[in-house]
Amino acid sequence: METSSLIALDRAHLWHPFTQAMTAPDAIPIRSASGAVLTTTDGRHILDLISSWWVNLHGHAHPAIARAVAEQAATLEHVIFAGFTHEPAIRLASRLAALLPDPLSRVFFSDNGSTAVEVAMKMAFQHATNKGEKQRTRFLAFEGGYHGDTIGAMSAGASSNFFRAWKQLLFPVDIMPIACHDSSIGHDLIDISEQRALKALEAHLDQYGQTTVAALIEPLVQGACGMRMHRPAFLHAVTERLRHHGIMVIFDEVMTGFGRTGDLFACVKAGVAPDFICLSKGLTGGFMPLSATVTSDAVYQAFMGDSVDRAFLHGHSFTANPLGCAAALASLDLLITDACKDARHQIERFHRSTLADIVAGSTLTRRFRVTGTIAAFDLECADPGYASSLAPRLRDLFLQAGMLIRPLGNTVYLLPPYCITNDQMEKVATSVRAVLQTLEEEAPRPRTAPVPVPAFDMF
Repeated sequence: METSSLIALDRAHLWHPFTQAMTAPDAIPIRSASGAVLTTTDGRHILDLISSWWVNLHGHAHPAIARAVAEQAATLEHVIFAGFTHEPAIRLASRLAALLPDPLSRVFFSDNGSTAVEVAMKMAFQHATNKGEKQRTRFLAFEGGYHGDTIGAMSAGASSNFFRAWKQLLFPVDIMPIACHDSSIGHDLIDISEQRALKALEAHLDQYGQTTVAALIEPLVQGACGMRMHRPAFLHAVTERLRHHGIMVIFDEVMTGFGRTGDLFACVKAGVAPDFICLSKGLTGGFMPLSATVTSDAVYQAFMGDSVDRAFLHGHSFTANPLGCAAALASLDLLITDACKDARHQIERFHRSTLADIVAGSTLTRRFRVTGTIAAFDLECADPGYASSLAPRLRDLFLQAGMLIRPLGNTVYLLPPYCITNDQMEKVATSVRAVLQTLEEEAPRPRTAPVPVPAFDMF
């Protein structure tokens, strides 16, 4: 079908996510993809530098994962997971338990990141009830956190300001400050920020610790609110204070899981084991919708009993879908190889050297930050934030340069698939430099000396 016909049908029938259709340009039809490159129906090539919303680990249409899905589809495409099981789900749960820190060993499969978070919240709440701690009804989350788009996840992420349209539907969640950093902040200022946040948390827990059931946090990197980063030491301190009050800890690793922070999981990098970890996005290497909520056997045992009322009465039609499990197993095989580990380190080196130098050389950039394969910086503008009018201009400039970069308002971030080549990263460097130069020419101002990136490394 011709590109113009596809666009016309799209415009007539489709409703795209996170898009104001009245002002947005037409969606770009993609015909195929390979590695880090998307190919449009009219033959253009676009470098996917956000891993198609953070899901793609090893490159598009990776033959090993495609083969695993095809072989599974010819054998068993799906079966109800209540009362039945199958080898792909069993093997995947075992693999995840082996890769995650103790005591995370019990895996509940669902469909996406938001449902993984909902499962963790519901499990934590019922766990308290089953243990006779019915006074624990409060949830706690952190300022700017984003956990998904279902009601519980939205309630925990209300401070991200994505959910104002549904404010009356949400239930109360206590929101605590979080200590974020960037390359322009010295250690002393970071320490002060962390101490302030911890004191606020302590004061809150002194009053509500015994009635709080669980706390949710995106470990090391808060994604949707602008790739805001915090130190492992801060995560340790927060977890210790929560545990002191008997509060369960939920790590939302929907974005940070599967190597994004450098290590396989942010909890591994930080050396902190939560009570629940929520996984999705990269779980299947970008091929299939699948998520997992992983907890301990001790939590699992609290749901045992003669009455069905003690059971976790939650599920999804496609729970533990065999195709998704097969894709995840193939993706994990690739993830744990030395070649993939080396590729992640190469991406981080590019961020910390080449990209850091480019950003430091611009008068418009602020707050450069890196954790593993994730790099971000902010651009000066009159209306900062997710709704910034700068975002459409940035998307357009990057697309003209052949790059898919979807800024979070005035925050530009790079989160490429691990298969990105050195030549492609050189193209990224050239294009980012050119886009920044264009923006400076469009908004002339007195030039100042570039701000050097500090040499210290907090990770």
